[in-house]
This record gives sequence, structure tokens and C-alpha cells, in this order.
Amino acid sequence: MLGEGIIQGLVETARNFFGSYVEKDRLTTVQYPEERHTLPEASRNFPFLLYDGTDPEAGLRCVACQICEKECPPRCIHIEKSKDKKPDFVGKQQAYPVVFDIDVAVCMSCQICVEVCPFDAIRMDKEFELSTSNRFGGLLWTKKELAKPNEYYRKIHPVEAAETDERREQELAAAQAKAAAAEAARAAQTSASATPGEASGNGASAPPAKTVVPQ
Repeated sequence: MLGEGIIQGLVETARNFFGSYVEKDRLTTVQYPEERHTLPEASRNFPFLLYDGTDPEAGLRCVACQICEKECPPRCIHIEKSKDKKPDFVGKQQAYPVVFDIDVAVCMSCQICVEVCPFDAIRMDKEFELSTSNRFGGLLWTKKELAKPNEYYRKIHPVEAAETDERREQELAAAQAKAAAAEAARAAQTSASATPGEASGNGASAPPAKTVVPQ
């Protein structure tokens, strides 16, 4: 019948309109900001930096490799690498960012910085209320505003965070096993090189040479 689809759409709209007065599930809007929808885990809005432990400086995962800065399409990331180094979670000496800034006004939330980061140091947040009255200083987020603990990451993206933690634990276990094997090899080499000296020092001295007197 001509117009059957239009009629069905109008009926569904009317059902939702009148049903919203008696069924809360039919409400398509909420009284924001007093009421808020629960955002799904896949929500992505703005990047933040991850750190382990309680100290944002000591536990920051970023090693200032500057890959995200180079790959960022709108060029909103600015990084300055440190001159010295600090150990990462596996004990390897790595540089760290002295300066890590992201321009909120320029960032397009494309998530490319997250995809190219090889150190699990940057992730996407769910926070979307980023407006500010300070159009100059308030739109440039520094390392202090960007750094958030791993517990926060587990809270907003539990599935993704669990996968990341498991992978990092495997990397740590592999690094510890490699270090233990290297230490055992060094100990075996030291023991092998010290064995001849120990044998000569256990009373097994060579007999004195005989003196030949000419006739």
C-alpha cells in the first residue's frame, strides 16, 4: 500500500511519545546535566598519559619517543625529551618527557597517537566536557593535566586495561627470566674461570726442581 512505511513510522513515533509518560525506557533524552547517560566502554574523546604507582613523574610510561608527535595529523602534540634517563617497568633506562603538551582546541580525537604508541603510554579518555572560559591558557593541557593513574584507566576501560596489564606482565616476566639467565651464565663463567686457581691452592704444589752439579 502506498505510504505504508510512513504510517508505520508515525505509529512508532506516537508509541514512543505517549509511552514515555509511563515507561522510562522509552525516554530518548535526559535532563542534562543533572542526568547523564552511562557512556559505553568504547567511548573515546581526548587522550591522556598513563602512569603506574602514585607518582606521576616517576611512574610515567611515556619515554618521549615522539612518534605520536610526528604522526599527529593536526600537529597538536608538543614533546621535549629529557637529557637524562630513568628505569622503566622492566628496568631498562629510558628517556622521559620534560614537556608534553596537547592543544585541546586543535585535537581532533582521531586516536592515532594511541595506535602508534609502542609503550602503552597514551590512551583515550571518556571526558567530553572540556570547555573553558580561558581560551588561551586553559586550552593547552600540560603533562600535569594529562597524567592519570592506571587505576583510572582500569575504571573507564576495564576490558582494554586488563589486556594491556596482562601483556605488560608477560613482558616483565620475560625480562626477569632473561636477566636471571644472564646472571646464571655469568656465575657459571666466573666459577669455571676460578677452578684452576682453586686446584693449585689446595696443597697440590709442584715438586721442587733438582739441581744438577757438573762433574
